[in-house]
Amino acid sequence: MFPFLLSALHSDPNEIPLLDLDRDAHRQIVVDRQPGQYLGHVSTVLLEDGRTILAAYPMGHGRGPIVLKRSRDGGKTWSFRLPVPENWKTSLETPTIHRTIDPTTGRKRLILWSGLYPARLAHSEDDGRTWTPLAPVGDWGGIVVMGSVERLKDGRYAAWFHDDGRFFRNEGRATGVFTLYQTESADGGLTWTEPRAIWSGSDIHLCEPGAVRSPDGRQIALLLRENSRRQNSHVMFSDDEAKTWSEPRQLPKTLTGDRHTARYAKDGRLVVTFRDMAEGPTKGDWMLWVGRYGDLAQGRPGQYRVRLKDNRNSWDCGYPGLEVLPDGTLVAVTYGHWDDGEEPYILCLRLRLEETDRMLRPAGR
Repeated sequence: MFPFLLSALHSDPNEIPLLDLDRDAHRQIVVDRQPGQYLGHVSTVLLEDGRTILAAYPMGHGRGPIVLKRSRDGGKTWSFRLPVPENWKTSLETPTIHRTIDPTTGRKRLILWSGLYPARLAHSEDDGRTWTPLAPVGDWGGIVVMGSVERLKDGRYAAWFHDDGRFFRNEGRATGVFTLYQTESADGGLTWTEPRAIWSGSDIHLCEPGAVRSPDGRQIALLLRENSRRQNSHVMFSDDEAKTWSEPRQLPKTLTGDRHTARYAKDGRLVVTFRDMAEGPTKGDWMLWVGRYGDLAQGRPGQYRVRLKDNRNSWDCGYPGLEVLPDGTLVAVTYGHWDDGEEPYILCLRLRLEETDRMLRPAGR
């Protein structure tokens, strides 16, 4: 055990403990790195075998040719770049990858989104071995399409994204108003409804929805980036399967950041990974928050936070994938400026909450 793993850092006496795993190199696996090439915003999906993970990301900041890689051993090793359709080179935005199930046929498929205008979609019927080209979904677009995709109780899917006036109808001009949109699919993700606005505002800029269900399945929460940096991140709730939504309210400082990705650990705790954007020593770094769903609902700060990696840039990292393996191992994947003066590249980090729990004990927590 390395000494730096045993110290809990404190950014503020009113905050929860903060662990630092930045130098814990044995946890960190390079997924992809290319000298002189920016490798960016990552999205992942875990297949039903509990060990195969697919990761998609662009060769560029938020846009560029889409790269797809596969791990067959829970993130320990990664394939070469996999063959993909030729028009994936034309992607204009960060790709996102999701598992869906057709409610009529029971067929499992993977879908991959590429945003801006028009929003485009590709799908795979064989767990990512082959894919369709990207094709427009409708006469609309948006930013970070889709921030989240969630299966509803009736078998349909809901998905969320945002726009600032430039891309929804391809008007090309930011209005200063941010709008959160919801669209739905009744055929396992092949076709999607015309998006409807679920919130719009200019005093704060809410975006990049990250969805998570309550443990009892009755509520859906959307964790939201606040892009104007005037307030903390926010959260909205739905108690009727995404038909209606509560007004957004601020989250604690401990969850303030960008592109939240949430999963439940094996013991039922909620873990969220994101780019930290709260003022403090870890601002701009790759973060993991550990707590309970009730902390979101009640506005509590959570149990503790973990800095997964120090980003050598003031903000440009994150957009992380996060998967939970059957043995409880957390597998997080993202991009960042991990070395001074170098272009960002893709890292995978594996940990278990039992390990980070033990790290807190010498600090008396």
